[in-house]
Amino acid sequence: MGTSLLIGRRQIAEIVNSGRFVLFITVLILINAVTLGMETDQGLVETYGTYLHVIDKLILIIFTIELALKFYADRFDFFKSGWNLFDLTIVTIAWVPASGALAVLRALRILRVLRLISVVPQMRRVISAIGHSIPGMISVGGVLILIFYVAAVITTKLFGAHPDPNMQEWFGSVSASAYTLFQIMTLESWSMGVVRPTMELFPLSWLFFLPFIIVTSFAVLNFFIGIVVDSMQIAHKMEAEEQGTDDDLPVTKKDFRLLIAQMEAMQKELTSLKAENEGDILAEQNYEFVDEQVR
Repeated sequence: MGTSLLIGRRQIAEIVNSGRFVLFITVLILINAVTLGMETDQGLVETYGTYLHVIDKLILIIFTIELALKFYADRFDFFKSGWNLFDLTIVTIAWVPASGALAVLRALRILRVLRLISVVPQMRRVISAIGHSIPGMISVGGVLILIFYVAAVITTKLFGAHPDPNMQEWFGSVSASAYTLFQIMTLESWSMGVVRPTMELFPLSWLFFLPFIIVTSFAVLNFFIGIVVDSMQIAHKMEAEEQGTDDDLPVTKKDFRLLIAQMEAMQKELTSLKAENEGDILAEQNYEFVDEQVR
């Protein structure tokens, strides 16, 4: 009974994790994304609203069955996977009645499209990389906030005291200066919109703005990109190690595994030779004993 149940769970796990089943779920997610988008068109809702509702409920039922199968196969290990919890949350929200005070949840049904992240391995790798990069991004963000605060105080002191209305609007306070500097960092109308009008009043202001743009827009942005790329490589290696694929492991680890296998083979061979030698010595001793008895 227990063995057959275990086999059944293994079979269910193989089915749920198979490529065809994952492809089937992916297609359903895409179809659901299209139907949810069609429901935003009032004309389509009036014409095909019933069919769209039926398709939506049918896909939701299939998603629920999928999660039930995963829970049956994994039991409480199901909750150890963050992706399973992610899918469970989205499907649970979809089942909450979207009426009355909970009518806002009806718009959240589109979150089901995010299940593509948990289904497609490449997307999972990107999200994992973002998760691994958060500590580094927080550090870089802290440096960026510090730079912004110092720059906002400087610009408020230098330009905010001028009576010009633009200077008062852009640099009249630390918060206004910080917002203006953020606009400059994004390179949105930074030259004609802010810097050139400021240079008309303060001709040497470019000595501040150009280094600020170089530091914030280029250097810090490249830091963010470098952290994310490095985290993607780490996430890819961790995923390869979890799957046990030698092709994606570093060369040093493959060599180490090969060396261990060779050492184990040599140990077995030495054990076999030792047993043979001990057998030969024992046989020789028995022969000598019998020979002495005969004499």
